[in-house]
Amino acid sequence: MSEKVVIALGGNAILQPKQEATYENQLENVRKSSEIIAKIVKNGHKVIITHGNGPQVGNILRQNEEAKDVVPPFPLDVCSAESQGFIGYMMEQTLINELNKAGVDNEVVSVLTQTEVSKDDPAFNNPEKPIGVFYSEEEAKQLAADKGWVVKEDAGRGWRRVVPSPMPTSILSSNTIKTLTDAGAVCIASGGGGIPVVRKEDGTLEGIEAVIDKDRSGFRLAVEAKADTFMILTDVKNVFVNYGKPDQKALGIISLEEAKQYEAEGQFSAGSMGPKMEAAIRFAELGGKAIICSLEEADLAMEGKAGTQIVK
Repeated sequence: MSEKVVIALGGNAILQPKQEATYENQLENVRKSSEIIAKIVKNGHKVIITHGNGPQVGNILRQNEEAKDVVPPFPLDVCSAESQGFIGYMMEQTLINELNKAGVDNEVVSVLTQTEVSKDDPAFNNPEKPIGVFYSEEEAKQLAADKGWVVKEDAGRGWRRVVPSPMPTSILSSNTIKTLTDAGAVCIASGGGGIPVVRKEDGTLEGIEAVIDKDRSGFRLAVEAKADTFMILTDVKNVFVNYGKPDQKALGIISLEEAKQYEAEGQFSAGSMGPKMEAAIRFAELGGKAIICSLEEADLAMEGKAGTQIVK
């Protein structure tokens, strides 16, 4: 049966850990991702793709810093838009090529997407999302004084700028994304969580310096585009409970109640699987099917043969 699915690609689908961030490396990684997604499209499903952008926007910020004496640096929301644009271009091109190889003629389109957040979100009073390059303590504190940044020590690796990570309240253009997908197009949207914007008192929008969690944004996109399935692709085949312990267990098809019980037990760490399970559980609560699986098994997971699946 044909389903509408929002696929949230993890960062490894674009750049592997410790891999040099060349265009060629990222293009090949995206091509491999597109090869798998093309199988899902060929099987008759309607597909919306969203993706991370952490390493890419970090590199853009570093380019800003390195070239600041020659070219004026841009704000974080604009850097997010830059990364969304070039990743969308790579995905659009490689997916068209892979669909052509598979004998499928669906059109592919990238939608530069803004995500609205509340200016009153408590995250703006507690910036905690590290971005960009590492600095010495002295450099970081000087940048904080010069630029008004908030900086924090990051797990013994050095000091970094931290920014707010507010909850997404709506995906702008979600109706257009839904219309395109319903008409048979494959949409690439809301990359990196979307470009964060707030609505001012007069109703106008403006960008804000923040980073939105891509899985939370993917959930919001899945709801607003009326998807049947929300699939989060990561670098593990299943979600585990008691992870790293002798009695660790891979989760297959589980009920919403089971998932919520594991979450209440604190089984999923805030720094890795926690936000993914939070988004998956919220989608299942609304009656949809939520899947967390590896990229390599995404097509099998759509058939119920792989990954962790949460059903109400």
